[in-house]
Amino acid sequence: MGHRFDPTILREYDIRGVVGRDLGPQDAHAIGRGFATVLRRAGGRKVAVGYDGRLSSPMLEAALVEGLRASGADVVRIGLGPTPMLYYAEATSGDVQGGIQITGSHNPADHNGFKLVLGGRPFFGADIVRLGEMAAVGDWDEGAGQVEQREVLEAYVDRIAQGVSGLSHEGLAGLRIGWDAGNGAAGPALERLAARLPGEHHLLFTQVDGTFPNHHPDPTEERNLADLKALVAAKGLDFGVAFDGDADRIGAVDGLGRVIWGDQLLGIFAEDVLARMPGATVIADVKASGAVFDTIARHGGRPLMWKSGHSHMKAKMKETGAALAGETSAHVFFADEFYGFDDGLYAAVRLMAATVRLGRSVTELRGAMPEMLNTPELRFQVDEARKFAAVAEVRARLAEAGAVFVDMDGVRVTTPDGWWLLRASNTQDVLVARAESHSAEGLERLVGEIDGQLAASGLQRGPQAGH
Repeated sequence: MGHRFDPTILREYDIRGVVGRDLGPQDAHAIGRGFATVLRRAGGRKVAVGYDGRLSSPMLEAALVEGLRASGADVVRIGLGPTPMLYYAEATSGDVQGGIQITGSHNPADHNGFKLVLGGRPFFGADIVRLGEMAAVGDWDEGAGQVEQREVLEAYVDRIAQGVSGLSHEGLAGLRIGWDAGNGAAGPALERLAARLPGEHHLLFTQVDGTFPNHHPDPTEERNLADLKALVAAKGLDFGVAFDGDADRIGAVDGLGRVIWGDQLLGIFAEDVLARMPGATVIADVKASGAVFDTIARHGGRPLMWKSGHSHMKAKMKETGAALAGETSAHVFFADEFYGFDDGLYAAVRLMAATVRLGRSVTELRGAMPEMLNTPELRFQVDEARKFAAVAEVRARLAEAGAVFVDMDGVRVTTPDGWWLLRASNTQDVLVARAESHSAEGLERLVGEIDGQLAASGLQRGPQAGH
């Protein structure tokens, strides 16, 4: 007997749904069956499994493990922790060939899902489609895998702390930092990490609680940084960092409480990395500020624009040998002295390292950035069957008009006013738009161009859609 997934849960980068509505233990079991079958047919045998702090995660983890075992995979259970801890276990355990993290990331508390990695590479796109096809016909191997528990947390935290090794203890010891775990999976690792690091550390909400009682764990929404800003102001701290629910993304504020957005953080990290690795490739996603690409080039790097999505970015890093990559959504990927996966805790430690190595405070680094005028990410509902077609229509009109644009992921159009972007979400029935200019008037004209293109395709920007 096979299994039919609700088609909405099989996303481009991962598998996600609302628990009890379109995602449940039967789905977790089927994911285990399919992933184990793919792994074994590729010559692998053992899978690491971790989970975040959501209330539904232990139930889904148990069903996933049984599914993996039933198709003959041996399972290494690493327990509760951030998604990057699962990535670390997969990357450093010589006997493990794949990994699955149960996590709802930054989504509402009743959501959950699965992030997968196979042979050190992200398992996404066509791989996830294949799991659905295999399940529909019951194309699964049979077996009886073994299960073991493995303690990874201490080794993982030790490895994160190495991000400041070799630096002046005096410089690090003078840092005063606020940390907000948001009641997400980062909490236990953060407590251990802060105890190992030089400097003064003030921690918020490290108790794991899947109801997220203090604020939602999504640091890309400025309202979720209010507690961190208040802590930095009250204690006069140098800067503050926050994490999403599974800690593969970082949020940051400087000593004045100004948000440092994901693409701006990438600019800081690029300056630090390129001082030691001149000429290195640094990747930013198609939504990133033009100022970031300028920063990379100015410091002697090779800027590369690529598709949004953590799986796309990791795959492109492996292909190009890039030292560093980052997304506007605040996933940051270090291949310089690290493994190339997105880890919010490691990014925070590297921010400590950057401020010491560059000899400037995080507030000074933030203050030196050009003041660009950006729209937020404008997300609006468009029928699933229409979203990609609409972007294709816009692309065709731009080409006919001789516009300057790139079309690797939607269309990003450059004009004398700046640039605008329109792309279809790979995970929702949503179109995403963004624009950036040096002036308010220019930004208004760019948004007008977006609206004009939408109108030509019989669409308009409706109410903002959530993530």
